[in-house]
Amino acid sequence: MNTVLITGCSSGYGLETARRFLNKGWNVVATMRTPRDVGLPTSAALRVLPLDVTDEASIAAAIDAAGPIDVLVNNAGIGVVGAFEATPMAHVRRVFETNTFGVMAMTQAVIPQMRARRAGTIVNVTSSVTLAPMPLAAAYTASKQAIEGFTGSLAHELAHFGVRARLVEPGYAPTTRFSQNTSVKVEELIPPAYADFAAPIFEAFARPAMTTREVDVAEAVWAAVHDAGEALRFPAGADAVALFRGA
Repeated sequence: MNTVLITGCSSGYGLETARRFLNKGWNVVATMRTPRDVGLPTSAALRVLPLDVTDEASIAAAIDAAGPIDVLVNNAGIGVVGAFEATPMAHVRRVFETNTFGVMAMTQAVIPQMRARRAGTIVNVTSSVTLAPMPLAAAYTASKQAIEGFTGSLAHELAHFGVRARLVEPGYAPTTRFSQNTSVKVEELIPPAYADFAAPIFEAFARPAMTTREVDVAEAVWAAVHDAGEALRFPAGADAVALFRGA
């Protein structure tokens, strides 16, 4: 039975992706900073492990406990929405530590075993902000855009060993905890000078024409793992698909 390790399973995309792979008969290693009951079904095929992707020791312990990994899904991430001028550089660095360097560190940790077996897939979850410029998302976009370039280049060198690297690009998902998954409140990042600019943007967020559901991302991850072609990008959600086709 194949094994998938998924980061950021406490809610949203990671939680739904864990459910998807469990339902398909896979062994699932669901990781989160602080393991707790998040509603995953009781199953001998499920293990819930602590993992902080910004901590080398935590990564090493999780990889060791997981055993052989056939698929790594780098889903853990934090958000930031607001004017870049008002975003503390300390928070920008925190975003990059998780969204960028955390993904790189997890990827580097699993490559040796996949290379040795000449098999495996690494799926990096980014965002549709990489498909079209979005306002009030400069730092977040930069952290995800870096992973787009990283994955595209990495895919070439890993292919030599029979290992695949893929991207899943979700759109706007208002039903997730994205807006709460940050240590800085949005209100703190909209100075008075930006109020008139930001108001219609937030109004549009409240009435989106198309959105992404958690299940859309789980389906895209599943497709990325099982697609026999050479596609790198897998948009997830109606809005992301529309942006992808427009691009």
